[in-house]
Amino acid sequence: MESSSGEELEEEFPGHEWITPQSSINAAYQSQTEKGIRKICSELLELKDAIENLSGNMQSKYLAFLRISEEVVEAEQELIELQKHVSAQGILVQDLMSGVCRELDVWFKSNKEEDVKEKDFQAELDEILSDDTQDPKAIFLDKLDALLAEHKMEEALLALEAEEKKYLVADESSKESNAELSAFKTALFKRKAILEDQLVRWSEQPSLPITELRKSLAGLVKIGKSSLAHQLLLKAYGSRLQKNVEAFLPSCSIYTETYAASLSQIVFSAIAKAAKDTNTLFGDSPMNMNRIIQWAEYEIETFARLVKENSPLPESVSALRAACICIQTSLSHCSFLESYGLKFSKLLMVLLRPYIEEVLELNFRRVRRKIVDAARNDDILLLTPQEGSPLSGAVAPNIMLTSSGKKFISVVNDILDQVTPMTIVHFGGAILNKFLQLFDRYVETLIKVLPGPSEDDTLLESKEPVEFKAESDAQQLTLIGAAYTIADELLPAAVSKFFDMQTEKKGAGGSSEGLGSGSIYSIEHKEWKRHLQHSLDKLRDHFCRQYVLSFIYLEGKSRLDARMYMERKTDDLLFDADPLPSLPFQALFGRLQQLASVAGDVLLGKDKIQKVLLSRLTETVVMWLSNEQEFWDVFEDRSVQLQPSGLQQVHFPECLCYFNANTEVNNPLLLAAYSRYALHR
Repeated sequence: MESSSGEELEEEFPGHEWITPQSSINAAYQSQTEKGIRKICSELLELKDAIENLSGNMQSKYLAFLRISEEVVEAEQELIELQKHVSAQGILVQDLMSGVCRELDVWFKSNKEEDVKEKDFQAELDEILSDDTQDPKAIFLDKLDALLAEHKMEEALLALEAEEKKYLVADESSKESNAELSAFKTALFKRKAILEDQLVRWSEQPSLPITELRKSLAGLVKIGKSSLAHQLLLKAYGSRLQKNVEAFLPSCSIYTETYAASLSQIVFSAIAKAAKDTNTLFGDSPMNMNRIIQWAEYEIETFARLVKENSPLPESVSALRAACICIQTSLSHCSFLESYGLKFSKLLMVLLRPYIEEVLELNFRRVRRKIVDAARNDDILLLTPQEGSPLSGAVAPNIMLTSSGKKFISVVNDILDQVTPMTIVHFGGAILNKFLQLFDRYVETLIKVLPGPSEDDTLLESKEPVEFKAESDAQQLTLIGAAYTIADELLPAAVSKFFDMQTEKKGAGGSSEGLGSGSIYSIEHKEWKRHLQHSLDKLRDHFCRQYVLSFIYLEGKSRLDARMYMERKTDDLLFDADPLPSLPFQALFGRLQQLASVAGDVLLGKDKIQKVLLSRLTETVVMWLSNEQEFWDVFEDRSVQLQPSGLQQVHFPECLCYFNANTEVNNPLLLAAYSRYALHR
């Protein structure tokens, strides 16, 4: 139509030089629009390509970061192994230096006299052996050779020890020549080396009984090879431990809850036996202690790795039980080892803490999903605790709970049943904090179940289906009463052993040093209760807010309109010498009375909860009035005069009189709201 009218105008009015035809204008704007659209499309395509390139770069950088993190962990492990290797090499160097010094001392003593410096000691020994006088030294050497040939190591050791004592006495008397003594000493040294080799080979036999091993090692100590004997002792215990562990590992999949405790018993008992034999055979010298500590640390690291590798699924109850028992038994063994001067508790916790924290986190995620599912599909049940149930003994009979409340306490007790005292000491604070998070998520799910929009849209994603919706006052009060019961009675009673142990440890002079940030000392009872109350306050405030707003706003309009106080006659105002509040306030009071009646039936015996809810409802009304600027703007309009009857109706204490008939209002926020109300009045 527009184009036809434009053509008609052109026909009626011939063109002039200073007039632009309508067709030219349309063509120009059309071309400009097409160019603009094409340009925008081109820019959008370029923006899309840039976003795709940015996403690809971020992914590649993230993969590179993960790869570098893994390489850093591997480098740390290699540094630890290198440190152990350096320490072992240091011990070998010390042993070598002591052996060299001993050999040099032998050679220096044998070369004291200048006349025997270049004499062949073997030739002198042959002279001694070929002497017709039957030298006792030659007889002894023959006897010693026979014992060594027959591998009678105990007898050879006793004979050698006795002869060395005689040799020392003879050396003090100095009746024999230095050459003879040096030759005899060299002969004894060679036979001692043969005996040492036999004792080492005997000690390295895999099937050698432990008593025979101790005898063999004691022989090495007697001939001055304590360091070598200690190394053989640790090697033998390590070999036996490896065989026992390899024999036990196939049964880990059968005993999923106790495998870690059994593995701990195998490893730490071997360490304890090795420490006991070390003290008995070699004493508690610093060198021996350093050597056994290095060996034990390696075995404990292997133990921690095996616990992780053979664990059941980390999110399962079996994994949680196995981890808690592992901590209990392992730390008990470490406490026993402290009597030998070996302290491995900190090392053990450093190795096992990441695994324990992972098991706790995944188990709490599992139970959190259960609780959320139960709350989204909730129904109202009146539970009477049965004998032997998790609730009996902790709850008074006929207490009102929902199925989700029962599920919450059930999963809490399932976790607490797995926890051991040592787990409480080292991870009690973390577990209590996770219970707080669990209850907070439970409350958030209940808020989703209650009617009305949530104040925090991030509490639960809108994609989560909610099959149950609490529509009636009784259902809503039952959900709130269940949450209060859990927070005030059930959950504190369930975790009471945590705080009892905290008090006991503090009374005994316990310290949080070395226990980590998640220990039982990291949280206070009052602070923990305060967090529970904060979650309850969110539920209570949401209920009161949606309850009051659902009354005030009817079909999108407020029922509490200040204009009714300005009009001379209205249905909402009652004219009387002693006027009552306006009809909306009377209706609100009636609804609160009805709610109080329902609360008396549903929350029977829970007077505190009833008083808290009704008091908060009153505060919510007053705070809404004090913050509703549109309500007060009407009074500030000088063009409309407040009628005397309206002045009587708006008199705030009459409204409070009605509300306070069943509640006590002493809240500072309420008093502040009333002050603002009185100022406007």
